[in-house]
This record gives sequence, structure tokens and C-alpha cells, in this order.
Amino acid sequence: MSRVTALPACTAAGQGLPLITLGKAIASQLIVWHHLAIYSPMRAVVDPLAPELFAWLANPARMAVQVFLVMAGFLAARSLLPSPGAPASLGLPELPGKLLQRYRRLVPPCLVAMLLAILSAALARSFSDDPQLPGAPTAMQLLANVLLLQDILGEEALSAGLWYVAIDLQLFAMLLAVLGLRCCMPARWRAALTLLSVAGLAALSWLLLNRDPHWDAWAPYFFGAYGAGLLAAWVRQAQAGWARRCAWLALAALVAISLSLAWRDRVLLAGLCALALALPPEGRGAGSWLRALPQRLAQLPAISWLARVSYSVFLAHYPVCLLVGALVAWAWPEALLLNSLGLLAAWSLSLLIGWLLHLKVELPALRSGGSRTAPAHTQAEPAWAGARVTR
Repeated sequence: MSRVTALPACTAAGQGLPLITLGKAIASQLIVWHHLAIYSPMRAVVDPLAPELFAWLANPARMAVQVFLVMAGFLAARSLLPSPGAPASLGLPELPGKLLQRYRRLVPPCLVAMLLAILSAALARSFSDDPQLPGAPTAMQLLANVLLLQDILGEEALSAGLWYVAIDLQLFAMLLAVLGLRCCMPARWRAALTLLSVAGLAALSWLLLNRDPHWDAWAPYFFGAYGAGLLAAWVRQAQAGWARRCAWLALAALVAISLSLAWRDRVLLAGLCALALALPPEGRGAGSWLRALPQRLAQLPAISWLARVSYSVFLAHYPVCLLVGALVAWAWPEALLLNSLGLLAAWSLSLLIGWLLHLKVELPALRSGGSRTAPAHTQAEPAWAGARVTR
């Protein structure tokens, strides 16, 4: 199974940010359809209807995960560190508890998604002999997934969304480490050293580590996009116009240098997303309509709803798509109309089950977790067997 993304839950840190709402809504649906395009047996039957569309969903659409990585950093900065020189929001003794709090917020929906995936695979194996269906999990595999250590330990993920949730937790831990270092810094150097730490880690990621796939089970591989989100939040909050422009250009320079060293579409997308989020909310003149457009779109009920349930939909969609795909392939292996309807049914049921997971599990976990910061994923993005094509 490929690596794509878990999605951000509804967070206080992201309220009033139409680009965040649009990013969650659109990117989450792209990821669901990406998985339908590359894993569902129904796609092979329906492919002649729109081969170019399915080819796009199977490859370029996977990069939507970069949007979630950037949003994760952006929302984490607004929640924990709104500016490099902001007063310390957490002391050293509080940092381990903060990491545990985040784990407790992220994991309940994951556990339900894992259970649904195990049950769906078992039911599908009862009537289908498709060799691509997951087997029954081992005890070690279950433990590794619950602890979000599956990739590090070389175990297969049980459901979509889990690799991103694991990476999100690691990235959050890296941010907490920066907060811990700030506690040891002299106050007069705190802003500069914090900025240099985050920018340096982002540069190390994009210029070196992100070019080596052996690092893709670890947060530093992804810190370029996450760090760009952190920097974007700080640029957006900058007061002086000249300082904001210089910081925006510095962020753009980091993206340009990374691309000149080794062109990666994922870096381009993450960079453009970060630069868009870094723009100040106010604006007049010829471009004002462009700034107002995301606000209008984000206010649409469908977009707002998709953004709210995006994390749960991504976690829930894999077992739904697995079971629907196996059933349709078994009953109507060559029926074009029924396979087309099957794709739509898998997508619609994913939204329904995701909505129920959001109401019954995600929201209670958010309330009990105290902090409202979620992985974009939350702030939310997962693994199956096979090539890691979405990183």
C-alpha cells in the first residue's frame, strides 16, 4: 500500500483561514480518489472512460500530502509559537506531557480505522481470493501500528492515514524540541536562534535528506514542508511591511535553491502552498478579488463540511474502499456501469463513515485532549504495502 495522507481535524488554530479550509477539503478528496485509482480493482474496468483522468489521480494527485504537511506546520506555529520571539508557552517539564496529549488526540480515530480495516479485509477474504487483500495481522504488527512505529519497525500499516499520523507526531516532537531549546536560550537571542533552528532544519531536509528515500520513515525527511509552514505562519504575523517582504523573499529563495539543486514537484507544491499562506490577509487593488475568492469558496457549506470531516474521512476510506472494491470485483468483474457505480459508492460511503467517525470518535478525542491543534492531517496525512509513491 502506498503512502499518502491523513487529514487535519477541525482546529481553533485554523479558524478564519479560508486557504486552510480549502486545502483540507480539496486535498483530502484528491487523496481518497488517488487510492481508488491505484488500488481499487474497479479502476481497471472503468479506466477506458477517462484514462487521462485516472492516470492523473494515480500519480500527480498523490502530492496533495504536501499541502497537509505545510498546513500542519502553519497551524502548529499559530497554536504553540506564533512568532520566533514569542514568550515561552511551555516549560521543559511540560513538553513530554504535551507530546503524550497529542498522541492521545490522534490515536482514537486511528484505532477505529484499524479495526474497520482488519474486519473489512477478513470479510473480503471470505469471498475473494485476490492476492492483494491484506492478510490477518500479527501481534507485532498490531503493536507497532498502535504505537505509530510501523514504518520504523518495518511492519505493514493496517490502514490508510497511519504513516502520516506517525510522521505528524514525530514532526510535533521536533517542534517541541525547538521549544525546549528556546527555554535554554538567552531572551535577547531567542528570536534569532529559533528562526535559524527552524530554517536550518527545513534547509537540511529539502537540500539533503528529502533527496534520500531511506529517510522517509523519519520526520526530518518531511521537515522541509513542515518547516515551511512554520515559517509561513511567522511571515504572516510579521508587523513591519519591509520585514514581512524580506521574510517572504527568504522563504521563496529557500524553495528556489532546493529546486535548483534537485527538482521535485512535491517541493514546488509545498513551497507554493507555504508562500500563499504567508501572504497577509489584507489587500486592495487589482488582486483583492483573488484574496476574496478563497473566503467565498470556504464559506460554501459543502467545502466547510468536507474540511471538518477530512481527517476522519481519510482514516475511514481505506476499509470502505477495500470492501466495496472486493465485492464489485467478485460479483461483476467486467460490468462497466456497475464498476463505475461502485467507485461512486465507495467514495460516498467513505464520506458517510468518515462523518460518523468524526462525530463519534474524533470530536470526543479533541475535547478530551484539551488543545485544539490537530494533525493537518491533524493539521492531517498513511501506509499500505508496496512502493512509497506519495512522498
